Amino acid sequence: MKIILFGKNFSEDFNDAIYKIFEKLNKNKAEIFVYEPFFNFISENLYFTPRISKLFNEIDELKTEIDVIFSIGGDGTFLECASLIKKRDIPIVGINSGRLGFLASISKIDIETALNRLFEKNFTIEKRTLLKAEIENKFVDFSYALNEITVLKKDNSSMINIEVFINDSYLNTYWADGLIVSTPTGSTAYSLSSGGPIILPGSKNFVITPIAPHTLTVRPIVVPDEVTLKIKVNGRGQQFLLALDSRSDFIDYNTEIIISKAEYSINMVRLDNIDFFETIRKKLMWGLDIRN
Repeated sequence: MKIILFGKNFSEDFNDAIYKIFEKLNKNKAEIFVYEPFFNFISENLYFTPRISKLFNEIDELKTEIDVIFSIGGDGTFLECASLIKKRDIPIVGINSGRLGFLASISKIDIETALNRLFEKNFTIEKRTLLKAEIENKFVDFSYALNEITVLKKDNSSMINIEVFINDSYLNTYWADGLIVSTPTGSTAYSLSSGGPIILPGSKNFVITPIAPHTLTVRPIVVPDEVTLKIKVNGRGQQFLLALDSRSDFIDYNTEIIISKAEYSINMVRLDNIDFFETIRKKLMWGLDIRN
């Protein structure tokens, strides 16, 4: 099996988990390809040089078919992993080196079980929808988002006006701090913290969620994922901020942004002993009574 390890910095309490991952992969004679900055962090901080096949910085450096990629970190690392592999059809395993994680849902105590299931091929693949942004001369290398596409005011100044059309039909002009267009995957991220609903991963929908709208009657709206959204932003100053997951850039006012469903999807590995509802209950602590 050919496996990529991608990750960022992690705390000392995850050190044993890293040893365990490499030990298990080497024992099963996996070919291991490691993102070079992640490898350097491990070598410098753990005084441990893993046995691997090759280091890389860009996915195109690997001229071989990869079976799976491990994203070791939090949900932010998972999103970076998705942008790293771009349109390559590589399943992603999310291993959580921190606390909260909807995408990186495998905790360090479950790593051994997860690796066993992986080598036994006891898992399923979930297709996760992405958003695509079309905007002139911006995000030309990778214009896709797994969680959300967000427009935001540039600083702490006054609100911005966000004009939204759905399939050329006028929806609304939002007077707010910003607007989030999220996938079902992203419904548990920024959209949720702004009052948006939780959408099941297989739902064929997008969520449009205003951020701190001036009018409280303006609420999030769920739309089918086959629609095309057109957005124009105006306000004081010259520019606003456009973010595609963790990547962002400043955009001139009155620039037209077209948002639609991407032509490809991300493959996410889901272990057969973990489902979405269990993840939601645990991460959001549903049913937890502090009196107990």
